Amino acid sequence: MCSRRVGMAERIVVEEARTVLDPDALLQQLYTEGCGAVVSFVGLTRGIDDGTEILRLEFDAWHEQLHPVLLNLATVAASTYGLLGVAMAHRTGAVGPGEPIVAIHVASPHRKEAFEACSWLIDELKRQAPIWKKEVTPLGSTWKEGLG
Repeated sequence: MCSRRVGMAERIVVEEARTVLDPDALLQQLYTEGCGAVVSFVGLTRGIDDGTEILRLEFDAWHEQLHPVLLNLATVAASTYGLLGVAMAHRTGAVGPGEPIVAIHVASPHRKEAFEACSWLIDELKRQAPIWKKEVTPLGSTWKEGLG
C-alpha cells in the first residue's frame, strides 16, 4: 500500500444546497485521515421564534459569490486552526421547521482546535456569506437584518 499526499484543496468541501441539505451525507465527504477529532454544527429552522410560529425561512443568495466566500472561510479556518478537513453547506430556497439550514463539519488532530474552528466558521459564515433570510409566519413575511 502506498500513501499519497492530499492537498488542502482536496480536503475542503463547500456546497450550496438548493433543495435538500443532508448533514450526514456531507459528513461522509469530510477528510479525516490523521485526525483525532471531528466537530459538527447543524443549524435547523425553528418552528417557533419568540412565541411566533415560523412556517418557513426563505434564503436568497448571491449565488456567484457564495461558493468563493465559503471556500475562503474554510481555507482560513484550516490554516488558522490546523484543520485537516472541512465540509460545509448552506441551504438556499424555502426551509421548513426542523429542516437543516447549515451544516459544518471540521476534522482536526485535536478537539480544542476543532471546536474553536467550528465556532469561528459559523460566526464568520453568518457575517460574510452573501445570504439573506426571510421569515414567513401566519401573519406575513419579514426580511431579517444581516446576512445568514
